[in-house]
Amino acid sequence: MSHSPLLVRAAIPDADGLVHRVTPQSADWTYVGFETHDLPAGGRIARDTEDREVCIVMVSGRARVTVDGKDLGVIGGRASVFEAPPWSVYVPARSRYTVEAEGPCEVALCSAPGTGAKPVLLIPPAEVPEETRGKGSNTRHVRNILADTDDRAESLLVVEVITPSGNWSSYPPHKHDRDAFPDETLLEESYYHRFEPKQGYGVQRVYTDDRSLDETMTIHDRDVVLVPRGYHPVGAAHGYTLYYLNVMAGPRRTWRFHNDPDHAWLLPA
Repeated sequence: MSHSPLLVRAAIPDADGLVHRVTPQSADWTYVGFETHDLPAGGRIARDTEDREVCIVMVSGRARVTVDGKDLGVIGGRASVFEAPPWSVYVPARSRYTVEAEGPCEVALCSAPGTGAKPVLLIPPAEVPEETRGKGSNTRHVRNILADTDDRAESLLVVEVITPSGNWSSYPPHKHDRDAFPDETLLEESYYHRFEPKQGYGVQRVYTDDRSLDETMTIHDRDVVLVPRGYHPVGAAHGYTLYYLNVMAGPRRTWRFHNDPDHAWLLPA
C-alpha cells in the first residue's frame, strides 16, 4: 500500500549504516537535510560539510568525533533517547569530520546551508536546556540542542521532544511557512520519531488553511515526517511514549509561528 510522500520509512542499514537520508532534492525543498546511521563497533562516517553546516546528534551509544583533525573525544553514552539529553557536535560549513563508533550506536546528521562563520562546538547534555510545555494531555518535554535563542549556528535549529503516552505535541496546531517576520518565519521541518515500547504508534497531520495539503499519517518507530508547509500536530497512542528529533531551517534563523485560528481558543488567555 502506498503512503504519503511526506512519510519516509526507515530503510535496512546499508554498508555505511545509512538508514535515512533526506536531502533538499529528495524532499523538494531548499534548506533541511537529515540522516541517521546505525554504526557497528568500529563503524565510521567521514564527511566534508562543503557548503552546509551539520549538527551531529548522538541518538544512542558512544563514538569518537574529530573535526578538521581535532579530536573532540568519545561522546554519547545514553542507551535510549528516553533517558536524558544527548551529546551533540556543531560542525561549520567547509569542514571535515569523522565519527567512529566505540560500540553499536545511532548517529543523526542534521544539516542546513552555511558559510563557515561559526566555530566548532561540542554540546554536552548539561548544555541542553529542558523545558516542559503545555498542560494536561498537551504536556510535552523539550530539549533545545540548537535553539533560536542562541547564536551557535547560521541556519540550523535542532530540538528533541518527549511526548508522554496519550498526549499531543506541536499542539495546538501551528505553522511557520511564511517569511513574514516578526509575525511568522519560514522554516522547513523534519520529524524523526521513536517510540517506547518500540511497537508503538501515533498520528501526525500536515495541512494548510486551504487544504491543498492535508495528510494524516500513522507514524511508527524510526519514521521521518517532512513538513514543507502547513500545520503539523502529533499525537501519541495510549501506552506509548513518543520521542522526536526536529530539524528546522529557513532564510531566517528565528522561530515565529502562527496558530490555527480554529484551535487557538485552546491556548491560555
